[in-house]
Amino acid sequence: MIAMKRAAITPRRLGLAKYANAGPCRADPVELNCQDDIRVLYLQSEGRAHVQSIIYRRSIADVFRIQVVSNSDVRSPIITLGSTSFFHVRINNLYVVAVTKTNANAALVFEYCYRFINICKSYFGKIDEEAVKNNFVVIYELIDEINDFGYPQNSEIDTLKSYITTESIVSSSIAAEDSSKITSQATGATSWRRADVKYKKNEAFVDVIETVNLSMSAKGNLLRADVDGHIQMRAYLSGTPECKFGLNDKLVIDKNEKGVSDAVELDDCRFHQCVRLNDFDATRTISFIPPDGEFELMRYRSTSNVKLPLRIIPSVTEVGTSQVQYTITVKTNFNNKLSATNVVLRIPTPLNTTTAECKVATGKAKYSPAENMIVWKIARLQGGQECSLTATAALTSTTTRQVWARPPIDVDFQVLMFTASGLIVRFLKVFEKSNYQSVKWVRYLTKAEGSYQVRVRVHPLFDFR
Repeated sequence: MIAMKRAAITPRRLGLAKYANAGPCRADPVELNCQDDIRVLYLQSEGRAHVQSIIYRRSIADVFRIQVVSNSDVRSPIITLGSTSFFHVRINNLYVVAVTKTNANAALVFEYCYRFINICKSYFGKIDEEAVKNNFVVIYELIDEINDFGYPQNSEIDTLKSYITTESIVSSSIAAEDSSKITSQATGATSWRRADVKYKKNEAFVDVIETVNLSMSAKGNLLRADVDGHIQMRAYLSGTPECKFGLNDKLVIDKNEKGVSDAVELDDCRFHQCVRLNDFDATRTISFIPPDGEFELMRYRSTSNVKLPLRIIPSVTEVGTSQVQYTITVKTNFNNKLSATNVVLRIPTPLNTTTAECKVATGKAKYSPAENMIVWKIARLQGGQECSLTATAALTSTTTRQVWARPPIDVDFQVLMFTASGLIVRFLKVFEKSNYQSVKWVRYLTKAEGSYQVRVRVHPLFDFR
């Protein structure tokens, strides 16, 4: 458990101008007058043990452990008990918890928690119980520097790495000089970037990553199809470069503009604080001075004109009370020069299934009794390709009528150089006063992870219901 005394969060201190007028707080044009007090911030392991402790009020941690960690039916990330509210974010086997006694702005509290997680990731990679125990000194230093007398002041990774390192201690004169530079950086116009960054080879990598969410009815009707996307960038550029980033010509934002049928429509666009929003509103060009290293440039959603990479056609037939026969067909809906990788179909079986015989021409399929499903794995599926699975599930006879919920078929996959939203990067330009040459790379990735589902329609000769 990691705790801090008191954190009064304000949007402007966190650099969250978009939240300045949100929530129960009323914003002053110059400064936000109200304060959302976080009394405790700590990490709790899933195994009900405190990972690391500076405990000012142990009762707070005990209450959370009893109400959340020990409770298997927790559905909300916010729990209010009396006058105390617990905001928690779960990552791997840990809980990052913020505790407040005021009517706090939830968006700000969660933004603070996620920023704390990202900062920890940038220092020691994956966050789990072992990583926290091995890096407890660094975490204490981070909390101390992020919060000045309990007030969040600086959550920029690049600035924090300037003076919180795991390297040897430098001399006092160098430390004083570095401290002066850090103060200037933290209070300047580009607090997220140092001015003295140098690279032998100047490169910029852009990853457009989209997650497709699909829900298809048993009759083949589309119930839901949307895309959660984000643009991840790794900037290894010297000096203080100005970057310009262009997207599709036919781009509609938040459906406030009149678009055409083939336009790319993006909703809920959120940008890194380095982006000049006025330029984007005027020209749809993203202009910014990037932080050094990896950061998330943009996050968005798309609910219109979604291109579905895979089409799943299920046919399930119940043969009496002893068998269920499956024919599952998978079709790809993208260019034959592309391919889907790590394709996994999870096909549910009745509760009283004993064995299942599977036949496939592509990939491997087997029955998993522990999961009560047939798992079909395909390493690579070319664009324009079609493949099928046939299976027969043997059922045990029962004296009572078994209820089969008929869960949907769940599909996981990855498709490189394809976007379900249709979003493309038209150009990426880098300008710097030294006029150096830079190399730019753009990659697209569309994936599904547990949210691409097709419901099953059963043709019964005997109905389990």
